[in-house]
Amino acid sequence: MEPASGVEALGIVRTEGLTRKFNGFTAVDSIELDIREGEVFGLLGPNGAGKTTTIKMLTTLLPPTSGKATVDGRDVRARPAQVRQVIGYVPQMLSADATLTGYENLLIFAKLHDVPRREAGMRARQALGDMGLSEFGDRLVRTYSGGMVRRLEIAQSALHRPRVLFLDEPTIGLDPLARRAVWEMVRRLREEHGTTIFLTTHLMDEADALCDRVGIMHRSHLVALGEPARLKEEAGVATLDEVFIHHTGGTIETGGSIREIQRERMTARRLG
Repeated sequence: MEPASGVEALGIVRTEGLTRKFNGFTAVDSIELDIREGEVFGLLGPNGAGKTTTIKMLTTLLPPTSGKATVDGRDVRARPAQVRQVIGYVPQMLSADATLTGYENLLIFAKLHDVPRREAGMRARQALGDMGLSEFGDRLVRTYSGGMVRRLEIAQSALHRPRVLFLDEPTIGLDPLARRAVWEMVRRLREEHGTTIFLTTHLMDEADALCDRVGIMHRSHLVALGEPARLKEEAGVATLDEVFIHHTGGTIETGGSIREIQRERMTARRLG
């Protein structure tokens, strides 16, 4: 249904003053987002900026301390089960079971998301084909390359045809060729299925290649928001890396907590 004349359509993902604190530490501070249906939106920033905390609140894994967030009109705090029905989520850490085949992994996800049994097998095979994994579907996941595992995880998360797909650092630990294969899968989901994509990354070239709009987080705040080309033009620079430096006073923190660093290195080793 088209919005009434003069009435702006509400975004499919919206936040108002969204905040999360941990024992007095503010990890996400009053961010405001309005993600349009069908767009690829990137939340950028270094480790520790608040990206993963934001995505965990939007996927109902963490309750907000204050503020509000909705996904497809469903409040993440008041209606978490309804939110989970309309989203897919690929976390940083590997979620595929290496002891099963790709096809078996997909069947398990189909059951978890209440895909009708008569459709599960067909959807699983179709998803493998969409992700370029048809010939590998009956092989154990432990034989897959890192890029293949990520494509399988995207297939899992999209099997129930979510309205919004959340990807948290989807190419972490992948080589350049595998990264580009994942990029193509993201583009295909948006173009062929109309899926809204919300991804987090600290890789500025990835955001430039994929995203219609980006938001940049720094020290728990959203410090910039807009189309990559417009942000570069406004800052008078040539790259998103330079945009980030422009909006953060010239400092890019590459650290993050020891737990985040350990998690990233573990994922990189497993994908390697």
